[in-house]
Amino acid sequence: MSIWWSLHLRREAASVPLARRLLLGTMETAGVDPDISYDLSVALSEACANAVEHGGDDSGTPSAEYRVTAYLDGEKCRIEVADSGPGFPPSRRGHRAALRPAHASAESGRGLCLIEQLADHVHFRNRPGQGAVVSFDKILKWREGALLKVS
Repeated sequence: MSIWWSLHLRREAASVPLARRLLLGTMETAGVDPDISYDLSVALSEACANAVEHGGDDSGTPSAEYRVTAYLDGEKCRIEVADSGPGFPPSRRGHRAALRPAHASAESGRGLCLIEQLADHVHFRNRPGQGAVVSFDKILKWREGALLKVS
């Protein structure tokens, strides 16, 4: 058995905890290990917060929405967050892009590095003329008696 869902969310701060709670509820119901669930939910929150903050177009006009898609299938969970903003600058595109952690006193700039530390595989890309996409996955661990556990 596998679970797949996709949300179209308004680019508003209130959408971030909504996406996080849906992911946590899905993983709890499926029987995913709570530590894995927590890591993925933090990574999702960071990706959604970036879409909310940076998902406008080149003219500075914000796009009204962004999309979150999650797949839980046996051994892994894959999450994708896509916005309609200007996309990543060239230095941030690609798999394991050259990200530099923000200075310890910085109030922002840690999200993409945090996602890389919490997930097993991370990919940053731009959709031509359509915005940025952050996708990441993590190998799942299961609680005993989990609904989706691979035998």
